[in-house]
Amino acid sequence: MPAPNAITPAQLTRLIGTPDCPQIVDISIEPDFVDDPFLIPGWWRHSHADLPGLIDRLDARPATVVCQQGTKLSQGLVSWLRSAGIEAEYLEGGKYGWRDLPGSMRIPANALPDPVNGATLWVTRHRPKIDRIACPCMIRRFIDPQAQFLFVSPSEVIGVADKYGAQPFDVEGVFWSHRGDSCTFDTMLTEFQLNSDALARLASVVRGADTSCHDLHPAAAGLLAFSVGLSRQYRDDHQQLDAAMPLNDALYRWARDGQDETHDWPADRT
Repeated sequence: MPAPNAITPAQLTRLIGTPDCPQIVDISIEPDFVDDPFLIPGWWRHSHADLPGLIDRLDARPATVVCQQGTKLSQGLVSWLRSAGIEAEYLEGGKYGWRDLPGSMRIPANALPDPVNGATLWVTRHRPKIDRIACPCMIRRFIDPQAQFLFVSPSEVIGVADKYGAQPFDVEGVFWSHRGDSCTFDTMLTEFQLNSDALARLASVVRGADTSCHDLHPAAAGLLAFSVGLSRQYRDDHQQLDAAMPLNDALYRWARDGQDETHDWPADRT
């Protein structure tokens, strides 16, 4: 049984990818991080010695604090945060406990683009619909909660990427884009090594909707319908992305543990 201010890797994995996931703060010292350069999805790094900066960055949001083994660094900082009124827990077993959990997702640190002003920055074509919404939603839930996205004219994507240090995605001829029959969402799951049944199931829906191959999954046509509807409802691409986040959250939960549920009428029909 975990301590009152601890969370187990198994408990945390049920929260990752959902809007209820706490801020996951890696405070491992540099030699320990270099020794195991993998990230827990949704992670960000902060020095254990900078308590005021961490409190400001958390902005009163719940946190799970992670060090190498879940001992002195994380337990001490969690107690300090709690004394400051911050809802915080340490990850039992630390990064090693997460690594040893069967099926846990671990992102290679070198797969992340360099941050711009403290967060990853991405740019794509304006008027997004499927891939260009699914990818930002996935990035904010699994890669970088603070990620920023720019939507510009198709002809300006590469120039904006060059001027602002952003990562271009879902345009031809760039790293983060379609590969063969796969879409950009598939590419990101591959490069970030996000391997799970739920994300693979969700990827088939996104791919089917994005490439007009609705036979890949029955839900693909529904995702297309919602995506087109959102694009017609919002003129501002950032407002559209904000509105799409709950839809993508719901799709992820369906893909994770609701895909076998059906519905019929009358309710008692066998």
